[in-house]
Amino acid sequence: VTMYCLQWLLPVLLIPKPLNPALWFNHSMFMGFYLLSFLLERKPCTICALVFLAALFLICYSCWGNCFLYHCQDAALPDAAHDPAIVGT
Repeated sequence: VTMYCLQWLLPVLLIPKPLNPALWFNHSMFMGFYLLSFLLERKPCTICALVFLAALFLICYSCWGNCFLYHCQDAALPDAAHDPAIVGT
């Protein structure tokens, strides 16, 4: 049962940020509240929490565009963001 709690934390890092910039705030608030409620309810072990925080720090520090805490100024939107067929749906 070691590191069982990581199966609920790691998918959070894989959820993509919405293409529409107007939804970034809502997305970051939802993810923040999900993590806060998970940490308060499940109380993950120290190792799981440290692994998750290290992964979150590396993703946000590298500005790959999937950090839900903020949008990096240097990171451009993906090419699909300018496609009217995708954005219009």
